[in-house]
Amino acid sequence: MTQDLSRIRAFVQVYEAGGFSAAARQYGRSKALLSKYVTDLEDYLGVRLMNRTTRKLSLTEAGTAYYSEVSDILQQLDDLDATITDQTAEPRGLLRISAARNLGETTLAPAIFAFMQVHPEVSVDLRLEDRFVDLVDEGIDLALRISAMPDSSLIARKIGETRITVCAAPDLLKTLGTPKNVEALKTMPCIVDTNLQGQANWRFVENGQPVSVHVSGRIRVNSPLAAMEAAIKGLGFAAIPSYLADKQVADGKLVAVLTEHMPDPLALQAVYPHRRHLAGKVRALIDHLVAWFDENPVY
Repeated sequence: MTQDLSRIRAFVQVYEAGGFSAAARQYGRSKALLSKYVTDLEDYLGVRLMNRTTRKLSLTEAGTAYYSEVSDILQQLDDLDATITDQTAEPRGLLRISAARNLGETTLAPAIFAFMQVHPEVSVDLRLEDRFVDLVDEGIDLALRISAMPDSSLIARKIGETRITVCAAPDLLKTLGTPKNVEALKTMPCIVDTNLQGQANWRFVENGQPVSVHVSGRIRVNSPLAAMEAAIKGLGFAAIPSYLADKQVADGKLVAVLTEHMPDPLALQAVYPHRRHLAGKVRALIDHLVAWFDENPVY
């Protein structure tokens, strides 16, 4: 079996390198040995796989079909070897991580820094910005997102939950009264966070059915933290992620309203590009985040 794999690997290496001499230089093997392995493979299969000239090497029709299959098999074996090695090795190297700014600053950063304390060979490039990041184009290993997963080229693992809380300052409620139903928000000042899914169309549940209420007010911002500060100042109602709102509600600076009409919690997801082999450092971080948010839920 080992000899068969060596012959197959030699065939793939020679073709991908563009010739026997180039493959010998690239992989540190003798040209004569590579030639012997490819010839032995052709003799075993009973077909010619390569057309060889002094200037050019090309695959025969049989060689093209054989290469398309065995190159995938070799890649899968290499990925399996790397996976087993990663599972037993200490995580190391650079991790590029993306998250929304407020989520990263308030919730994610402590979890990541705790991971780094346990794994001193890991370094992190944490990018906190409120825009959609293309993981593949920008070389991101892992993104933390509170959203659906429309892109089939990405894989997501749920690491926790959060929810949206509609709240207002106690003094504003004394002045305007507490809204009795979701429709009442249409006539009340609201702070629109343009980063919120739906923006000015806030989502609720009434009689078991999802409903959307269009709100308006003097303030539009693109930051849940800024929306929360405006709400604390009594400038309107705000729809704020629970990882920001809960402490302010507990401290009495804000009051949650319409709680019985809020939709189900949203999933906090660890998102990564679709690859056959997931680097051990990424897998270790995801496992750490799942455990971290289980002990330190975002609400």
